[in-house]
Amino acid sequence: MQAVEKAIKEKARALLADGTVDRVLGWEKGEYCYDNTPAVFTAENLDSLVYNSFCGANLSKYLIAESKKEGRVLALLKPCDTYSFNQLIKEHRIDREKVYVLGIPCHGIADVEKLNAKGIKGIERITEDGGKLIVQTMYGEKECELNDVLLERCMACKGPEHMVSDDVTEDSAPVELRKHDRFGMVEKLMQMTPDERFEFWRSELSRCIRCNACRNACPACSCLKCVFDNDASGVSSKANVDTFEENMFHIIRAFHVAGRCTDCGECSRVCPQGIPLHLLNRKFIHDINENYGEYQAGADDSSAWPLVDYTQDDVEPGAIKGGKN
Repeated sequence: MQAVEKAIKEKARALLADGTVDRVLGWEKGEYCYDNTPAVFTAENLDSLVYNSFCGANLSKYLIAESKKEGRVLALLKPCDTYSFNQLIKEHRIDREKVYVLGIPCHGIADVEKLNAKGIKGIERITEDGGKLIVQTMYGEKECELNDVLLERCMACKGPEHMVSDDVTEDSAPVELRKHDRFGMVEKLMQMTPDERFEFWRSELSRCIRCNACRNACPACSCLKCVFDNDASGVSSKANVDTFEENMFHIIRAFHVAGRCTDCGECSRVCPQGIPLHLLNRKFIHDINENYGEYQAGADDSSAWPLVDYTQDDVEPGAIKGGKN
């Protein structure tokens, strides 16, 4: 990805120099080499911009605030990020005129937890060679295939195409991602009995510490004031006090983003407890596809999503299919 990073910096410098943009939204190295974090750059600090297989954050969410500022921002968006960008444009959360979208290629995002599970710990430095990660650790050099440590969302990749862009950085050495069935786990959950499914989610959600990382990272969670922070809502809460609240927070959040979730996977990526929160959203996506026809949120920036649209072919409210829901 070094060639891609170089090309991104060259394009950014040119756009900054000719006044097309006055700042760049990208990633900088975090505390650890695998912990790159979103940051805003100008010509003075652009050299600290990084791009590699550990730049997981979906930058679309940050454009809600950035597009309200003076000037125009250059946004580096991976293919999956552009779905979220389009959805936020559709919901009038982003001022499109204040954003220059540079579509950047993605070889898949690595999951450091999967690296650790392979015994690769004490990580000091990581370089990439095609589809291979070369990891320098406290205990020596180790290697692994990127495909073996991908985030789950990358194994359900929607493809390399950008849904929106003002320009695109070409990929001279694309990598083919190993994929699995996007709805495979959803189907498995649907085959469970209600009691089994309840126990699955209780075992997962019982680990929730209400850090709000899922809400804060989710592009679809863009309310100025969340219902859980609103004292007048009747459900405001800063911490889970019982099992009901553990369930309620995530179920309400899933209902809130239903039909709008692009399946970007940020909720699961940022969860410090490793809860597969994307499965709640993916179940809604599965049901919407089944009941209203195939639909991908964010594929464009203008069409109405199924739950706010109506056709005479819509399924009747309350329809139950085979007792699986």
